[in-house]
Amino acid sequence: MIKKQKLPKWFNGELYKKGDTVQNRFSGAEYKLNAMELSMYDFVIGSTIMCEMGMKDVVPDLRRGLDWFRTHNSDAYMVLLD
Repeated sequence: MIKKQKLPKWFNGELYKKGDTVQNRFSGAEYKLNAMELSMYDFVIGSTIMCEMGMKDVVPDLRRGLDWFRTHNSDAYMVLLD
C-alpha cells in the first residue's frame, strides 16, 4: 500500500513543481518520479554525497529521507536507492 505523499516538516530541500525520470547512479536503472518524490530524491542524493565527503552531521536527515522513500514509494526506493 502506498501512503498519501506529503513532505515531512524537517525537509529543507527544494520543492520541485514537476517530476522527472531519474537514473540509479550505479545500475543505470530508471524510474519516473513525481515532483514530491524528485524533491526528496535530490535531497537524499545530496545528503549521500555530503556524507561521502565526511560531513556526518547529515546522516540523520539522510536516514529520514530514505525512510520516507521506503514508506511512500517502495518501488522507486528499490530501483533508485537500495
